[in-house]
Amino acid sequence: MRLLALQVQDFRNLPQVQLSPSPHATIAVGQNGQGKTNLLEALYFLATLKPLRAGRLSELVRWGSQGARVTGRFLLKGAEREISVEVGGGTRQAFVDGKKASSLEEYFGGVSVVAFTPDDLEVVKGGPDARRAFLDRAVFNRFPAFLRESREYARALKNRNRLLRDGHSVEAAYLEAYDETLAKAGARIYARRRALMAELAPRAQATFASIGRTVDPAMYGYHPAHLGGDFPTADEAALAVALRESLNERLRRDLDRGFTSVGPHSDDVSVTLGGRSARAYASQGQQRALVLGWKIAEIENLEAAMGFLPLLLLDDVSSELDPERNAYLMNYLAKSGAQVFLTTTDGSLVRAAAAEDTLWLSVHGGQVAVRDTAEPPAG
Repeated sequence: MRLLALQVQDFRNLPQVQLSPSPHATIAVGQNGQGKTNLLEALYFLATLKPLRAGRLSELVRWGSQGARVTGRFLLKGAEREISVEVGGGTRQAFVDGKKASSLEEYFGGVSVVAFTPDDLEVVKGGPDARRAFLDRAVFNRFPAFLRESREYARALKNRNRLLRDGHSVEAAYLEAYDETLAKAGARIYARRRALMAELAPRAQATFASIGRTVDPAMYGYHPAHLGGDFPTADEAALAVALRESLNERLRRDLDRGFTSVGPHSDDVSVTLGGRSARAYASQGQQRALVLGWKIAEIENLEAAMGFLPLLLLDDVSSELDPERNAYLMNYLAKSGAQVFLTTTDGSLVRAAAAEDTLWLSVHGGQVAVRDTAEPPAG
């Protein structure tokens, strides 16, 4: 997979961008707040139909504009393919080769992207919400149908919570119908997360052993709260039954509080170091190494599963890593052969990831310009 051309129009603070990226490294240099992260977010949104940072789609549209559009031309298995996404009026529309996409599966069609941001580096010491989002981004990359499946679960959860807020007057039959839907959709999410963790955790643990600077082994795990010990081997039907039982057991509590207290939306990812909570006991450097190990494992796992490397997006991560781990990451990127987009305030931090055909960009006030490659790539 390779991105051949990118067009961005009225996305965040970017009025108009047209690029022919390097097949290896494209590096955007600029001070904070100038738009280099927006360039990466446009690419991420194109490849996933999900914002990387924004809470609402309207936040993606440049101030004063009616809508935003991002278009990419990709080389996939020897054939060129163009995908586009438009945002306007709080909605998005996806297109394949100029025609409205008939399904999410048709739109994605093998396009895959892994993003790595400074916020990711804080995920170990953050709360469960951040770790769930971190996990689910990896699940979506591995199983693109997860976007549709997670939306189905979110709709069922929203409807059940609406009934719960009506209080004890709600008819049991209505809740039972939603419980059945929620349990089935939730079981699929459990199965997707479990499958991803089984593939990715051993790779992440091995990578951490190389960069963690400790003899303590890392462990990454996922086990839903309030489900029994059979989770690792239970099929989807059994998972649905178990979730349905948990919903019944906690119904009185849920009615009192007005929200659903059990399900994939309330789970956490466990990260331990030497058998102890990494959140509580690992140093900041070790916590960041745990995340770095996960990201490298995600890249390698996608290559093994799909037969090609995903597009890699790194947003000013180098400034947050210590020199040794940054050097490890940059050298890894250079040797991987992946197509990489990096942003930085200081080009010297990412120079090790550059190649002869690196495309250097300057970003200032939403304007993106090609830099003279003979110019020292410092911020």
